[in-house]
Amino acid sequence: MNTDHSIEVEIKERIVAGNRAYHIHIKLFTSKLIPQNVKLQLYNMFIQPTVTYASETWVLKENIINKQMIFERIMRKISGPIRTDGGYWRIKTTQETNELLKGQNIMGFIKKQRLKWLGHVERTAEDNNVQKIKRWKAMSKRPIGRPQTCWKDDVLEDIRSMNVRNWKKVLQNRESWKKVAEQARTLYRL
Repeated sequence: MNTDHSIEVEIKERIVAGNRAYHIHIKLFTSKLIPQNVKLQLYNMFIQPTVTYASETWVLKENIINKQMIFERIMRKISGPIRTDGGYWRIKTTQETNELLKGQNIMGFIKKQRLKWLGHVERTAEDNNVQKIKRWKAMSKRPIGRPQTCWKDDVLEDIRSMNVRNWKKVLQNRESWKKVAEQARTLYRL
């Protein structure tokens, strides 16, 4: 956090760390001997966790979403070019990259993580420190202008866009909430 309560600097550092992780393992990702599915598993093991570390607590603004989606274009380099009918090589389109990822893009992963964290927080005991922090209200005056979107409002908007009814009741059953969180991973740009 910084003085204007923004995590954008941290997210930029996460993206830089993800680029570093890619360049450390570039021989694996550019090898012709390693199949696509193994490269995708390597991406999910090495790069995606680096870029999305602590994403459970992020408030997703439009510019953060765009930065994450732009970063995920690294999958074009990982998957390699395609040979066209004319014998020319071209880079995969965004649609082809999404098909390679089977609809499970980085934003879906972040939204899944946030829903899992919401389930964890809501199921904790009332005397737990996490619950105390969740209920805490600031005593200072609100600054002039539109209020910033808070984490819970952002996550509840995701739940509304998924049409989950009685989410608090569904959340109490771990298995059913796990299915809801998994559903969020496959949705493109909730």
